[in-house]
Amino acid sequence: MTDRAPVPRRDDLVELTGYHSPQVEAAVRLNTNESPVPPPPAWYEEIARRVARVPFHRYPDRTATDLRRAIGALHGVGPERVFCANGSNEVLQSLLLAYGGPGRRVGLFEPTYTLHTHIAMVTGTAVVTGRRDEEFLVPDDEADRVVAEDPVITFLCSPNNPTGRAEPEATVRHLAASVPGLLVVDEAYGQFASSSALDLVADGVPGAERIVVVRTFSKTWAMAGARLGYLVGPPDVVASCEAVVLPYHLDAFTQMAGLVALEFRAEMEQRVALLREERGRIAAGLADLDVDTWPSDANFILFRPRHVPAVDVWRRLLDRSVLVRDCSAWPGISGCLRVTVGTPDENLAFLSALRESL
Repeated sequence: MTDRAPVPRRDDLVELTGYHSPQVEAAVRLNTNESPVPPPPAWYEEIARRVARVPFHRYPDRTATDLRRAIGALHGVGPERVFCANGSNEVLQSLLLAYGGPGRRVGLFEPTYTLHTHIAMVTGTAVVTGRRDEEFLVPDDEADRVVAEDPVITFLCSPNNPTGRAEPEATVRHLAASVPGLLVVDEAYGQFASSSALDLVADGVPGAERIVVVRTFSKTWAMAGARLGYLVGPPDVVASCEAVVLPYHLDAFTQMAGLVALEFRAEMEQRVALLREERGRIAAGLADLDVDTWPSDANFILFRPRHVPAVDVWRRLLDRSVLVRDCSAWPGISGCLRVTVGTPDENLAFLSALRESL
């Protein structure tokens, strides 16, 4: 073998690190915004019944026709307005592959979901960053400043991760009417909020033809292990994503599992109602402790310990086998921690451990 230098990474990616969250053992895991409960037993039974009929020796349906039709029916649109992929992250990647790239910009508002910037960097797309206000909402003047930079995509995470706030309808309307490219509303936690950008699309508000809504099966459908996400948007956006995604990217089992999940919509809505109720219980418990909190429309709550460093609180919680997300070093939310809404017992364990850790 010859002694050759390693092939260098792209210059613009030299400092890039992968996105991850700590996967450590804990009795109460409230750090990744997963569903705290699995799908209903009948879902597993139906999956077991159908898996024997999956033709695993054949490639899957490349366009996921049946799944797209079922998701479209859920939202009152045709399959030509639905694109499915391996989690909402692959949906975001497909959008950036189709519309981003060198010489193009995307806009977003920090603090927000890290993958919006991460995938933009991977695809060689410049990022124009706006700032949220002290209540973690997007002011109109900051929205206008970002839009003036001519982004091909403007990302709006609502409810926003990691802060939990859903944007007011007026903000979504304002951006939809003013963006020069696409307004991509990331609604990974959309079912926990009281409204959706999909409602504005249905109402035909000015700029509705530029709105793309991204959702996932990981949270409310309790299918984080299956990796399934989708967008609802204009047919030309769907066609553009199909043009850049790898062939047969969505496997046959995942397509089948998503179709089965959609047959258990009532159970999903019951789960969402339970988590919203538990979210209120956590918020009430935090209000009695020495922390600052913000309203949440998602399945998690951001909080900041007032007198103990957040990283110390995080370690003390872990010592009590409770795992939350340490966001204390993230720009815009320094000193904060984020807790996922769990089961009633998990939430009580968290509040008790937090009281001791403060």
